[in-house]
Amino acid sequence: MNINFFLNLVILLLLLILPEMVFSQSTDFTIQEVKFKSQGVTLAGSILMPKNPFAAVVIVHGSDPVKREIEFATRLAKEGVAVLTYDKRGVGQSEGIYVGPSVGTNNIDTTNLNLLSNDANEAVKTFRTYLKEKKVPIGLVGFSQAGWIIPITASKNQQIEFMVLFSCPTITTVEQLRFQFYTNGNNNFWEHHTDADAREHIKNDPDKYQFVATDPKISLNMLSVPGLWLFGEKDIQIPVKLCIEQLNSFKVQGKPFEYTLFPTLGHDTSSENISEPFDISVQWIKQKTLNMKLSKK
Repeated sequence: MNINFFLNLVILLLLLILPEMVFSQSTDFTIQEVKFKSQGVTLAGSILMPKNPFAAVVIVHGSDPVKREIEFATRLAKEGVAVLTYDKRGVGQSEGIYVGPSVGTNNIDTTNLNLLSNDANEAVKTFRTYLKEKKVPIGLVGFSQAGWIIPITASKNQQIEFMVLFSCPTITTVEQLRFQFYTNGNNNFWEHHTDADAREHIKNDPDKYQFVATDPKISLNMLSVPGLWLFGEKDIQIPVKLCIEQLNSFKVQGKPFEYTLFPTLGHDTSSENISEPFDISVQWIKQKTLNMKLSKK
């Protein structure tokens, strides 16, 4: 029998026997499709698994109707971080209904944020079963709106051991909305306004929408896991200096919360075109997970 024919036959049989194991592979990591249940719907995603990961993370979405964050997950996996990333509820292959401004609904009310938190929580529990013998710390990495979702999720699940938050608010949803209306998408906003202007507006602006505000400080006050926030000083979606002030208050209380401010950046601190925030986040995860490993010896 031709040896190449025989090898191809063996590979084909393996693929038939193990259809749900690995559907894509590179020299750095494998990619595996995964589905899990949350609040009555099935969510679909991908697990990117390096051979010897030093940490694992679930990616939590921002506010947009986004599918799984494969590009960002790939960057992490190449650095040795195992990743579960999934299509947001109601997007891509995930069931459910997407809620957000693009479809005329409010996605920062308490009900929706708690629902998305439950999705992230189920993703963490599912990921832990796939990690099996890989006893690595598991954390949450997220963007923007995830600043409200991640603290809620981490306060529910003791399996979560760290948090990385790109351009994420530490203020209430109402305060963020007031600021966003004030900047009105103007990229030159900070050339004509001061931080004092922004604070005054946030404090006194009448609300255009009535809903129960979510305050991340309530959940953050319950947490003792390390957290890293990465901010762009020119952000026009969140008032960064006010958010940093909140974090400094937590640091004074002894909370293991850290932040890095990038003077030239705006809201998109996780872009593939900008390496520094990402590189800092990876080094921070390495250091924190190493500390966790040493403390458990």
